[in-house]
Amino acid sequence: MRNPKPLDYLLLGTLSLIWASAFFNIKIATYSFGPVTIAFFRIFLGAIPVVLLCLAKRIKIEAFSKDWLWFASIGFINLVIPFFLIAYGVQKVQSNLAAILMARY
Repeated sequence: MRNPKPLDYLLLGTLSLIWASAFFNIKIATYSFGPVTIAFFRIFLGAIPVVLLCLAKRIKIEAFSKDWLWFASIGFINLVIPFFLIAYGVQKVQSNLAAILMARY
């Protein structure tokens, strides 16, 4: 293991700011929107670049195949439920506490 350099600390600090800003922005959004709406927009806005990249590189999107139910189930378990629970939890606690708890567990 090598000794950390100043660039490593800068990158760690940048990552920390990005991580914390997500929870801060979710907290701000909970004043205007419900957890379901926040989860929907997080998934929808994240899917747009992925679909555009697939179209640009001519990658076949397997979610439209005969196994769409499995892909939908995986997406629901790995994206919809966690994003909903994060938005719901941030409504009840401070955003900095939510970020720490998510980083810990």
